[in-house]
Amino acid sequence: ARGVVCVHVDYRKSVINRAPFPAGLNDCVSGIKWINDNKGTLKVSKLIVAGESGGGNLTLATALKLKGEGIIDGAYALCPFISNLYAKQKEAAALPSLVENDGYFIGGGGLSIFVSPYADTRDPLAWPYWASENDLKGFPPTVVSVNELDPLRDEGLAFSAKVRRAGVSGYSRIVAGTTHAADLCFVKDLPETYNATLNDMISFCKAL
Repeated sequence: ARGVVCVHVDYRKSVINRAPFPAGLNDCVSGIKWINDNKGTLKVSKLIVAGESGGGNLTLATALKLKGEGIIDGAYALCPFISNLYAKQKEAAALPSLVENDGYFIGGGGLSIFVSPYADTRDPLAWPYWASENDLKGFPPTVVSVNELDPLRDEGLAFSAKVRRAGVSGYSRIVAGTTHAADLCFVKDLPETYNATLNDMISFCKAL
């Protein structure tokens, strides 16, 4: 009814499935390549990767991994979990939302648990926040959507600003008055907010 085809790519989770990096990324890359190989069957002309939170991380990491292969036409990352700075307050000074919004629905303590299976790394394929502008040259058009009251807000905005400096088209948006992923998680309570995000995603896809 919306004029887009949605394909869900399942992937192994580092905590739940005990499958550390890069297992989940490899699953996403394999899934995207399958979709690309089956565009005709799926009746799609463009391939846009999208995901929220940890899925936002994998959206950006998958686009980075496949950059230059001509497969991904766009990326839409919602409240991406991308910095690995959740228990490192001194290093996180550039990301004030980690402190300002700590405990609003999610917090640094819980986030650091999800980080624990990963090596203490700044590999941009694990943590896209650390991608350099040079890494991002040739990246597909990208939207980063963040929530105003989310601890992860500023890392998403910082990534969006960096990708713009690298010459990539796209934009960022802030969903006012919402906590982490609230525009997608609380559909019944926030129908207008949910529809605004959904409509923005669809408009981005159709504009490519």
